[in-house]
Amino acid sequence: QVQLVESGGGSVQAGGSLRLSCAASGRTFNMYAMGWFRRAPGKEREFVAAISYSGSSTDYADSVKGRFTISRDNAKNTAYLQMNSLKPEDTAVYYCEETFSQYVPTSQNEYTYWGQGTQVTVSS
Repeated sequence: QVQLVESGGGSVQAGGSLRLSCAASGRTFNMYAMGWFRRAPGKEREFVAAISYSGSSTDYADSVKGRFTISRDNAKNTAYLQMNSLKPEDTAVYYCEETFSQYVPTSQNEYTYWGQGTQVTVSS
């Protein structure tokens, strides 16, 4: 059974950093592209970052480019999202998602599985 478990969320002041982790189980991790999405209060879930199954390709939303870094460790079946220079507008529930793909999907409807989410709150 596929399972994704996010961790690392919390509360931080603007300008601070957090590192989110996504532990995967239930299938061959290194065959799946991974993505991070977020949902802010009153808004739709939006794309944040994605990484190919090998880790050689990444993509980012314009709003986080230069501040966030997605990575993965296939030996540990874990994906990460390093978030630096956090802003209040980054406040949201962050979801780890995965899909069987050789590309780097950026659309929500391209992903098959997701976790329960982890809350990130950035205060000004």
